[in-house]
Amino acid sequence: MDKILISACLIGLRTRYDGKIINKLCTDNFQKRCLIPVCPEQLGGLSTPREPADILFLDGSKRAVSRNSKIDLTENFLKGARETLKICKKLNINKAILKSKSPSCGEEGFTFDLLKKNNIRCIIKS
Repeated sequence: MDKILISACLIGLRTRYDGKIINKLCTDNFQKRCLIPVCPEQLGGLSTPREPADILFLDGSKRAVSRNSKIDLTENFLKGARETLKICKKLNINKAILKSKSPSCGEEGFTFDLLKKNNIRCIIKS
């Protein structure tokens, strides 16, 4: 059975920064695959709910900063990305479906970057 890593929020789990359930991705077409839900931000030690975060490029490096309190969350995002990669390696996963516009999973996100660098095919969904 194919294993696919998927952003937990895409299948209706309350892992989004504000704790809300977003529209679930239809999983009917994944019946013959094993979906492995993850939230890199939670794996990095952040709680739910939490302040929204933005990606900023400061002094040539990418940073994750909470939108309201301006706290640097970069280490949490990096840890979450590393933990997500560990799951992929341990379970021999080579495909991930990630949440768009997320500082972890979106196209500029820390997890997206690390998975791509490790030859894991990433598909972005809203």
